[in-house]
Amino acid sequence: MDSQVMVALALSLVGGFSTSLGALFVILNQAPNLKMLGLLQGFAAGLMLSISFLDLAHNAMNSIGFLKGNLWFFAGVIFFAVVANFIPEPTLPHSSEVKGKKKSGDEGGKDMMKKHRRQVFFSGIITAIGISLHNFPEGMAVFLGSMKGLRVGINLALAIALHNIPEGVAVALPVYFATQSKWQAFKLATLSGFAEPLGVVIVAYLFPSSLSPEILEGLLGSVGGVMAFLTLHEMLPLAFDYAGQKQAVKAVFFGMAFMSASLYFLELSLPKEMSL
Repeated sequence: MDSQVMVALALSLVGGFSTSLGALFVILNQAPNLKMLGLLQGFAAGLMLSISFLDLAHNAMNSIGFLKGNLWFFAGVIFFAVVANFIPEPTLPHSSEVKGKKKSGDEGGKDMMKKHRRQVFFSGIITAIGISLHNFPEGMAVFLGSMKGLRVGINLALAIALHNIPEGVAVALPVYFATQSKWQAFKLATLSGFAEPLGVVIVAYLFPSSLSPEILEGLLGSVGGVMAFLTLHEMLPLAFDYAGQKQAVKAVFFGMAFMSASLYFLELSLPKEMSL
């Protein structure tokens, strides 16, 4: 059990620190490349959909039956829908707004930020809190996936890590523009990602050391529902907005193909006792 917790903790740290990559996107560029972020979100959405439907939900239905598998899956959907209803949504600027800022010049932007400095900084703090709460159940998902097997844990961690990069942007962007401090922006974005490994630690002590196979498969089916809701509710709209519908759809299917290939090669490369 201890080794499983350590593996899950290491995988969740990858996802947690990916918010730092989002912060670097902001502090190293005057304006973030939103089209690249959109393509990245589309690719991550493809990974998540592939994991949700072709791996987690599929395995749950095969293991515990079609009806029970569906009930667990939609329980995860409802759970995360309720959670998302009470958590502030991370917001990025609309692509047209960023272009408008480029055209308006630096002086007008500085005057605007002086007037709204406190408001912008407060919005960054609220976003950081919301993303921290948002990342907590993602840590739970990585832990449960790692209990199933290293293959599942790695795939979940990869998809969540790609998803967390734009969340780091959402935190760092208002903080950087309000404080003009690269360190403050980077620090808050990084701290918001620490909720993911924290979720692993807490869930590791809440769950018993040995779960029945049926309960574990059901919980993983619920994780599939959580991932599916997260993808359709948050990731696809951002991908369509920033990359355009045609490019985003291509990125989604490329992500699905990539994940299918990774599932196949990981299944071949990992020992059987680790991939079950």
